[in-house]
Amino acid sequence: MIALPTLPEPLAQEAERQLDALQQAFSQAELAALPQLLEQCSGAPEWGAFERQLRFVLATSEFVAQTCIRHPDLLADLIATGALFTEQAQSVLNDLAAQIDAAEDDTNLDRLLRRSRNRAMVRIIWRDFTRLADTEQTTSELSRLADTLIQGSLNWHYRALAARFGEPKGRHSGDTQAMVVLGMGKLGALELNVSSDIDLIFAYPEAGETNGERKNLTNQEFFVRLGQKLIQSLDTQTADGFVFRVDMRLRPHGQSGALVQNFDALEGYYQSQGRDWERYAMIKARPVAWTAGGEAACDELMNMLAPFTYRQYVDFGAIEALRDMKGLINRQVQRKGMDMDVKLGEGGIREVEFVVQLFQLIRGGRELELRERQVCKLLPMLEAQGYLPDGSGVALHRAYLFLRNTEHAIQGYQDRQTQSLPMDEQGQLRLAVVMGFADWPSFFTELNAVRTTVNEEFQAVIADPDQEQSLDDGELNEWRALWDESLHGAEAIEFLAAQGCDDGKTILALLDGLKNSRQVIAMQASSRSRLDQFVPRLLIGLAGESDIAYADTLKRILPFVESVARRSAYLVLLVENPTALAQLVHLSAASPWIADQLAQHPILLDELLTPESLYTPPDKDALVDELRRELLRFGWDDLEGHMETLRYFRSAHALRVAASEVTGALPLMKVSDYLTDLAEVILEHVLALAWEQMTARHGYPCTASGEEEREPNFIVLGYGKLGGIELGHGSDLDLVFVHDSDASGSTSGEKSVDNLTFYTRLGQRIIHILDTQTMSGKLYDVDMRLRPSGNSGMLVTSLDAFAKYQRTEAWTWEHQALVRARAVAGKTDLADRFAQVRSELLCQPREIQKLRQDVIEMREKMRGHLGSGTDSGKFHLKQDSGGIVDIEFMVQYAVLAWAQKAPSLTRYTDNIRILETLESEALLTDQAVSQLIEAYKAYRSTGHRLALQRQEAVLQGSDVFAQEREQVTGHWRQLMVGATN
Repeated sequence: MIALPTLPEPLAQEAERQLDALQQAFSQAELAALPQLLEQCSGAPEWGAFERQLRFVLATSEFVAQTCIRHPDLLADLIATGALFTEQAQSVLNDLAAQIDAAEDDTNLDRLLRRSRNRAMVRIIWRDFTRLADTEQTTSELSRLADTLIQGSLNWHYRALAARFGEPKGRHSGDTQAMVVLGMGKLGALELNVSSDIDLIFAYPEAGETNGERKNLTNQEFFVRLGQKLIQSLDTQTADGFVFRVDMRLRPHGQSGALVQNFDALEGYYQSQGRDWERYAMIKARPVAWTAGGEAACDELMNMLAPFTYRQYVDFGAIEALRDMKGLINRQVQRKGMDMDVKLGEGGIREVEFVVQLFQLIRGGRELELRERQVCKLLPMLEAQGYLPDGSGVALHRAYLFLRNTEHAIQGYQDRQTQSLPMDEQGQLRLAVVMGFADWPSFFTELNAVRTTVNEEFQAVIADPDQEQSLDDGELNEWRALWDESLHGAEAIEFLAAQGCDDGKTILALLDGLKNSRQVIAMQASSRSRLDQFVPRLLIGLAGESDIAYADTLKRILPFVESVARRSAYLVLLVENPTALAQLVHLSAASPWIADQLAQHPILLDELLTPESLYTPPDKDALVDELRRELLRFGWDDLEGHMETLRYFRSAHALRVAASEVTGALPLMKVSDYLTDLAEVILEHVLALAWEQMTARHGYPCTASGEEEREPNFIVLGYGKLGGIELGHGSDLDLVFVHDSDASGSTSGEKSVDNLTFYTRLGQRIIHILDTQTMSGKLYDVDMRLRPSGNSGMLVTSLDAFAKYQRTEAWTWEHQALVRARAVAGKTDLADRFAQVRSELLCQPREIQKLRQDVIEMREKMRGHLGSGTDSGKFHLKQDSGGIVDIEFMVQYAVLAWAQKAPSLTRYTDNIRILETLESEALLTDQAVSQLIEAYKAYRSTGHRLALQRQEAVLQGSDVFAQEREQVTGHWRQLMVGATN
């Protein structure tokens, strides 16, 4: 226990006076003296320590003093039971709930509620003021007490009303309807203060009527009566006091709205009329009570409200709303002289809450951990995740606790709902002493320091981006004039030329096209205002980017602007985040592919906010962990949720890798590794998702003995670029599905199917998840033509059947494809067995002349169909002679021809490492391998760059890559043609 400060003389005198009155009350009630009561309680402190606590509380809380003097038995009971000296146990709340349940009538119920509340408040204020309990314990105990009293009262009144009118039934479902009581504000967050009112909202699922024998009510009428009864039991002031002041103004339409609303009405209101401040309020909403069987209704209500509170995109529009709300509060504070209010005044509790809630609204739609309701838990989290600067979360947490303790000390004096600092000397001294200070000046100095810290952090969070960026008003006004056409014609072109923009006519035409586009014309006034804020900043950003084609880059960005015209929160994001706007300009200038991705998926703007992660790709383990966290909110049955999240995940990381590539942060090989890792992580999850959905429907595949296969006896094989760890931007996936289940078995569920049908449907479900077109596009295009017998073959084949086909029926080109095949998802031991089968197949003896002839014929056929043909002025990077495919075919030929004598050639599936193995096995010279690897890397790097420029892999000019083409062609002749002659 923290040592209590010595009471200054004025407070010591007050303590003496109150103690005399208390002892007299004990005597009149014929209760044992306090020292005797302490001796009878095993957990109580010694009399000296207790007396110091008693005097301290009597001097600093008039409410505790008067309550104990009027009801000395209350204090005696708190001592005798040890409740004054221990934390609030759940068993105590359970006993209280049972007492409420047994109340005989309304009068007894209301008396019990109030006396229980008074007893609890004496105990809680005592422990809070003497620091036997910390702030978070105090607020939690108050909130749990409130939950118990609300739930008990609700249950009691529901039973009484149902006995008169019957139970409320759903009109369509016929089910009994439950009323849900939403606790808002501090109650919802389990942060109730010592004299807080409680903000409530009442709701029920479905309209209908009661099933009473004599008189029926509509469900609306029934629940309105129930709500009124509940409020009356909690809020009405009687001789015993009150339980909680109830505030219902947060419900839809406030005081003029219906007291209770059904879920459809609530949803309609929030979707069409919900305001920004209501989103802030809804962050802390929590079901605190419900009538019998209401648990499912609570879940339904919270799921319904989540999309209103949390946007799926990163919502920087919340900053605008917060600035407006804080401005309103500041004006109210100034008007009412509330600058001494520790909640609403500058640097007060509300500013700490705003900082936290701002990040919740901006990012809570995507980051579920930010939906935590308690400030004390969120502040360290925000700092740890980098949303607050180092040390800021700790400083705000310390300040918040200081302010909350100050609030408790103010309210605990007379059990009044106020946060204003006392103006009288005695009150100021009393507050300072409770806060551990010797006098008012020392406390007030510390309070001001705390409030300064809070306000500085708050201002940093909501700072105007133009001030942060130091945008000159004059410069901004010039570009505004260009956008609103007050600067036009020759003057506009002259202005643009002065800014280094030579193609002024084109720029003006592009801006005019934007203003007159269908999307902009249809914008609402608020959205158009956001556009008018954004465009001048975009134009400034373009002018500030060196070495870019201004008009071309603007042309690339405008489709994005048009695509977000109806979702202007994205424009706010860019206005509020100059860093993100700079990244948009920089990356769009570097790559039209990136600009197109952002126009198609504006939600990806989130990735531009943090350049550190944008240009620092995670490793595969980090990808796995990130995807797992992204998908925690979805059950396995929520296919749509998984599919949309997977598509965002893939698009976000595709953007990251493209950004890293165009800026030179990632070399070619790392780009392919990243894209391949990304595909593998996604495929593993897609397989797991498809498996969970299939087994939920059909049960698990079983062996002949009836034993269930609890994990998929199945692998996904990656061929082509995926198998060769060479994925590029926009690459499709060449896949083959292999299982090893008992063909004679069937699944264990009620809708049982044979194992082959099960795994075929599993494969179909995987393809559906991957290549179905949703509003976020496809995950990947999937090509299954490399499976045994191609499109006419089974979608899923057993490992034995796969091996048999490869041995007896496969064409040479199918063995070439096998060189780059590997398991990319599925059962580990089956993947190991496939690797062994692949090695055996590649190592089997072949007739070299026939092999060489087959490879040459296939290569000439591809070149004829896909190459640039007779146009000698062009070079197709992949298909023309001396290009990528020549290198790939030489590698495949070498593996098939020499793996029998050099099995190490089958170890890898990527061309670079196979070429290095050919050198280490002395099958190709070091010069040949070096030239082939360098040419291969150069070709692929150029191909990646062209893809990001939305250009075909065809280069103009006979001299491009002349040396590389000559070297590759020479090695082709030496390996393939020369040996034939």
